[in-house]
Amino acid sequence: MAILRKIKEGLKKIIQNKKSLSRTAGSALKKKAPEEAKKETLGVRETAVGQTKFSHPEPSRQPWRMPQEVPWGYGEDKVVLQVRDPWWLHAYWEITGGTLDNLKARLGDAFYSSKMVIRVYDVSDIIFNGSNAHSFFDIEINPEANNWYIDAGGPGRSWCVDVGLRLANGDFITIVRSNTVRTPLEGSSWITDEEWMIPEDMFARLYGMGFGFGRSSPVGKGWQEKMKREFFSSGAVASVGMSSSPVKKPVKERQFWMVVNTELIVYGATEPDAKVTVQGKDIRLRPDGTFTLRFALPDGRQVIPVQATSADAAETRTITPVVTKETK
Repeated sequence: MAILRKIKEGLKKIIQNKKSLSRTAGSALKKKAPEEAKKETLGVRETAVGQTKFSHPEPSRQPWRMPQEVPWGYGEDKVVLQVRDPWWLHAYWEITGGTLDNLKARLGDAFYSSKMVIRVYDVSDIIFNGSNAHSFFDIEINPEANNWYIDAGGPGRSWCVDVGLRLANGDFITIVRSNTVRTPLEGSSWITDEEWMIPEDMFARLYGMGFGFGRSSPVGKGWQEKMKREFFSSGAVASVGMSSSPVKKPVKERQFWMVVNTELIVYGATEPDAKVTVQGKDIRLRPDGTFTLRFALPDGRQVIPVQATSADAAETRTITPVVTKETK
């Protein structure tokens, strides 16, 4: 019995010693934990700072996408004409399958014997209605083509094109019609000066006032005398340089002045070989049939009949602008 009691007491002491050691170790761990955690946190921060000094983050990359292709067509019958240079044009177009199917059904066998062509119209200085072009020419094209470069052969002109079918009998069927464009001039303008038409009285008055009444005046001696009479009889000299008082006083010279003039520009176009008159006087046309006139525009009502007669004298057309001016 005594031996069993001693064994129990020994076991009890061993158990108590283990518990005491566990409590001591736990308290020690509890004391060291905050310090260890602090050191660990500082270490992580120092590592992060060091990495930013010697490394650069990679930029974020967007996922790569397949580029979208331009569609072959937009399902619309259309032709667009554009200018490349003074001599060349470029046209591109789309003709839908439905349109071609309708033409096949309508024309039958004539469709398969026809030619796809571009018809190029010279529509300079006119409002094109489909049948009044100055001239046109055809270019046969591949039915599979959808664009074409066109040698217009004339700078400084306006152009319009149709894409259509030319049948075996010569008839032309328009499928689509383009916009109108104008090719620029190849060099400087051929217009050196417009033709002037000024009433004689206005001509003499303008030149007389501009050049004086000396013998060198370009209006001639007869005009000089006429202008002198008009000038003195109107009292203009007294109002400008003479006083009506018997006592002559020096007139202080002033430099301030103002002149206001107006002009009227009349321009148009017709067939290059036509005969054109303005107010009954023949005028000279440019090579392309255009003309420009500049008129003095005094106060009052101006009637300016413009008449064009065809080269064979079979047709005559008259247009009469009427202009009224009032100066205040």
